[in-house]
Amino acid sequence: MTKYNKLVRDKIPEIIAKKGGVSKTHIAANEEFWIKLKEKLGEEVAEFLESESPEEIADILEVLDAIFEYKGFDKKEVEAVQKKKREERGGFTKKIILEES
Repeated sequence: MTKYNKLVRDKIPEIIAKKGGVSKTHIAANEEFWIKLKEKLGEEVAEFLESESPEEIADILEVLDAIFEYKGFDKKEVEAVQKKKREERGGFTKKIILEES
């Protein structure tokens, strides 16, 4: 059996079982869950950097949704902060690279 010790999507154990496999799992306590969510975000970002696929962006969004829920962040409030920062500091549409300051 391969060891993973990582956060997986809710249906992964069921998918493994349907394919005839066996998995060993546990339900994370809040502290472990938060650590594993942050690890999963890094994992998904790394996978996107390698493949640049819509599937990997979808995985990043799924992790972000879990973070929103876990931290109790309101999407509308976060979007308002994003909008304010964009208005004050701009976005990334002009592709500006700061070489020195």
